Amino acid sequence: MDIVETLTDPLTIAGVLAAGACFATVVTIAAPSLAENKLGSRLKEVAKKREELRKKSRAELAKNASLQHKDANQFAKSLVDRLNLQKALADDTLAEKLIRAGLRGHAAQTMFYFYRAALPIAFGVAALLYVLFLGQHLQLHLKLGAVVGAIAAGFYAPNLYLQNLADNRRSKIMSAFPDSLDMMLICVESGMSIELALQRVGQEIAPASVELAEEFALTTAELSYLPERRLAYENLARRTNHPGVKAVAMALTQAEKYGTPVGQALRVMAKENRDLRLAEAEKKAASLPPKLTVPMIVFFLPVLFAVIIGPALIQVSHMME
Repeated sequence: MDIVETLTDPLTIAGVLAAGACFATVVTIAAPSLAENKLGSRLKEVAKKREELRKKSRAELAKNASLQHKDANQFAKSLVDRLNLQKALADDTLAEKLIRAGLRGHAAQTMFYFYRAALPIAFGVAALLYVLFLGQHLQLHLKLGAVVGAIAAGFYAPNLYLQNLADNRRSKIMSAFPDSLDMMLICVESGMSIELALQRVGQEIAPASVELAEEFALTTAELSYLPERRLAYENLARRTNHPGVKAVAMALTQAEKYGTPVGQALRVMAKENRDLRLAEAEKKAASLPPKLTVPMIVFFLPVLFAVIIGPALIQVSHMME
């Protein structure tokens, strides 16, 4: 009976309620400081992952550069350094041309300057030997023209080779770029970040286009350690030198700057790049008939005339006999 009276005593009930209120107040005040900071830990994990990607990308780039430097011709390097050809044949746009052609590192520049200095001499000597031994019947101005033309061809041959290499590389990239945008759209809409989407799509698109996979890998690395993400997209557009990639880079930059959905921008850009690829195919198809005109005249028409006129000539020869 004493316990029942104690429990039903108003003062006891008031004390219990007051103690509960005090405990709840203390817990409410102390809970934020005692709770685990999940957001901070997640941000730390993201920063740690970005740092790992940055170190890995830098290590791979340094490894590739060191391999290229070891594989470079030591004779060419010593000749270029001894004659100071980098200053004598300086070209401000050479680094950009080499990047567009897929050639990176100091060794590529060294070999370019070496060939630009050596090919005119080699072509000139070959032309001179030809006019001295095999072209003795030619007139003097033709001999001089052949030698000068060979020297000029040797001088401009490295630039033409780089331009052709860059065009072929851009064509290979753009053949797989619309499909890669569709895969990026799927990755982004599934919840991936743009870095993980580029990394994933680069791995999937590698069998179809090694060049595009390489560009996506470089962009992923630059997104990890460049101070502004805009620079990574601009570098991608500059390396590929194609209006479709430039439009995608601008759309991604604006999406991150103004907070617009990246998936919507990728969907629009994928459609535009598919239209560009279709327009390019239609352009090639439209230019095919004029290109076939000369081969048809040279190879098909003589055979056609022989088939049509041959029997008539045989009959005429028989009648004249």
